Amino acid sequence: MNAATPLTINSLMKGVPHGIADLPLASIGSLGWNILRNDLPFPIALLRQSALRHNSDWMRRFLALSGARLAPHGKTTMSPQLFQRQLDDGAWGITLATVTQVQVARHFGIQRILLANELLGDAAIAAIASELSRDPDFDFYCLVDSVAGVTALEQELRRAGATRGLQVLVEVGIPGKRCGCRDTESALEVARAVQRAEPGLRLRGIEGFEGVISSPDPEQARRDVDAFLDRLLRTAERCLQEKLFAEGPILLSAGGTQYFDLVARALCSIDLTGRAQVLIRSGCYLTHDSLVCERLHRQLLERCPDARELGEGLRPALEVWSIVLSRPEPTRVVLSMGKRDCSFDAELPVPFLWFRHPGHPAPVALNDHRIAMLHDQHAMLDVPANSPLAVGDLVACGISHPCTTFDRWQFLPIVDDAYQVVEGIRTFF
Repeated sequence: MNAATPLTINSLMKGVPHGIADLPLASIGSLGWNILRNDLPFPIALLRQSALRHNSDWMRRFLALSGARLAPHGKTTMSPQLFQRQLDDGAWGITLATVTQVQVARHFGIQRILLANELLGDAAIAAIASELSRDPDFDFYCLVDSVAGVTALEQELRRAGATRGLQVLVEVGIPGKRCGCRDTESALEVARAVQRAEPGLRLRGIEGFEGVISSPDPEQARRDVDAFLDRLLRTAERCLQEKLFAEGPILLSAGGTQYFDLVARALCSIDLTGRAQVLIRSGCYLTHDSLVCERLHRQLLERCPDARELGEGLRPALEVWSIVLSRPEPTRVVLSMGKRDCSFDAELPVPFLWFRHPGHPAPVALNDHRIAMLHDQHAMLDVPANSPLAVGDLVACGISHPCTTFDRWQFLPIVDDAYQVVEGIRTFF
């Protein structure tokens, strides 16, 4: 990470205590803050240090078994500190979705970026061309899925005075879903157009995203994923036969959070004359979650014997803590967190711990409590009539879909298992 850009926090950011003005983020571990002691205002989203370390280690060992490399999707956290943690763990590079996200990553010194999206729009193309010209070590890749897109890239790069060729991957798509060529022949047409555009464009690989495949039957979903990956591989083989790839490794990339084991197994099965380099792009593995990602990970462990041999799977690292504001009825508790603080696009958060200070030496498991509804700043909690919760107690919730919790926080503390703040991160959405 670019050391010339020191990160600070201040009291204008949610979750930062009163009276803080431009505090260097690197110093917060020395302040003695503790979540359970109410040293920070509620609600607060936090990361568990032990879970982050465990998940980093689990993914390193999975990659060693599979032969794939990792280009984690940075849009999950948009945190340069977590980007750097992933690169330090051996990540090939960082995946992003928009040019704005690329600009953030570049500001913090990220040198290899896969834009897992089509690069279109004069201003966006010019921005990338400028960055490629400014830094000869910037290793950038983006996607194409149409001849029209190839033409737009070629023309705007020429207008922008690009001094280096743009590395692209042809995107293979799924009928009725997101971007990507719907069949092998159309993908080959795009690949040939890229070759005609050399040296302004260079074909460096084939990409797809299988995460949009779904079925109520897991076995049918698996067959559909396998069929899609087979089409991706056949496209790569045809491009190799026609000598459409530029020199260097041939990148084969897919693999979100749901099926990255299937992707690693399928894509690592092809050789491409020794040039294939497989990139999976899971963004949620590092923080995981308590609901959707957890279910997906259990399914992964069921279908992947190698992953089961790695021992305990991924752990939820992301929690949102709030305070009991009111208990207006015996079976209704109101918490100080709402839609502005946590994700709710996949499933509602799940309360799983509570704490009373003073009174408890450590958080206590919370069962049979359910969030019934979220308002902007409140959570309506259905509780048993004999629930121990009282006004002023703290409640921890696990979340579903980390992406849309991170984008609600500029600052998240990282805590040890006693909820002592040991460090913190900034996000840039």
